[in-house]
Amino acid sequence: MFAANFSEANRVELIDIPEPELPPRPDSGPCQIKFQPELACLCGSDTPLFDRTDLWWPIEVGHSLHEMIGSVVETNGDRYKPGDRVLVVPERQIGFFERYVVDETRAVPLDPRPLEEQAMLAQPLGTVLFALKKLPNLLDLDVAIIGQGPIGQLYNAAVRNMGARNIIGIDLLDSRLELSAEMGANVTINGSQEDVVQAVSNATDGEMADIVIEAVGHKNHQLNQCITLCKDFGRILYFGVPPETIGGIRWRDLLCKNITIHTSINPSFERDFPLAMRWIAEKRVDLSKLITHRFPVEEIQTAFETFRDRVDGAQKVMLEFPAYQQN
Repeated sequence: MFAANFSEANRVELIDIPEPELPPRPDSGPCQIKFQPELACLCGSDTPLFDRTDLWWPIEVGHSLHEMIGSVVETNGDRYKPGDRVLVVPERQIGFFERYVVDETRAVPLDPRPLEEQAMLAQPLGTVLFALKKLPNLLDLDVAIIGQGPIGQLYNAAVRNMGARNIIGIDLLDSRLELSAEMGANVTINGSQEDVVQAVSNATDGEMADIVIEAVGHKNHQLNQCITLCKDFGRILYFGVPPETIGGIRWRDLLCKNITIHTSINPSFERDFPLAMRWIAEKRVDLSKLITHRFPVEEIQTAFETFRDRVDGAQKVMLEFPAYQQN
């Protein structure tokens, strides 16, 4: 059975490991399933492990993959049965295996209505919906979203559904901003070509944004720009994964503008991921345009490089596992 191994910076390979064994049913706590991934996609939080920069955890065999769908192979519990189709989110992003054992509480049944590749996007969309629940009613508010990768695009679609007046997508790449207009942004700003502050001011009649969402994170985070673009008494939703420490932040400006900052992590498997699945199944959002590239899992090196380097407008990069290829 194969597993991924980040053998060195910017290098991933498939190695052979033993087949995992499903333990006996536990006396207490959650039961487990043996899960077989079939289709997965890369996330921005996977790339730091590939690059060996800004790491959350020590790198282990099986890093890094956590957006995936597939089938239950075995179970020691009653929630699922073999053959059930599920979305699974493994702990600490250690899910890059041909098969692995995971708590059944970290699985969500697939809705049969949408295409499965779109149903898989309930994982990142669920994280977005969980974060947005921390904000006030967005009806008639101006929302600026910094970063127009897959997460920024999901915010465009969700914020549009929630009734924002202006949805302002900000990025450095025209290819991403072209998609932003299709995903819900009615204003797009290329920060490499325009004065972002002036452009946001123009879009909001000089008021600046009620809400600014940071969807970049890591070493390229844009927290200071969020402070600049946010109006007095506004809110910042810092969604992008931050570095362990952030220096040089204009905290006094944040204080003087009476800005509230929200952070978000660890959505609910009982509420948020199922709600995202419902949004997709009921066609409240069309996420089909986010899927730009597909690779067999054997080409994982190329897949990571394509995603990290945004080759050919890469957004969501899919991985097809052997079980998918056999169907």
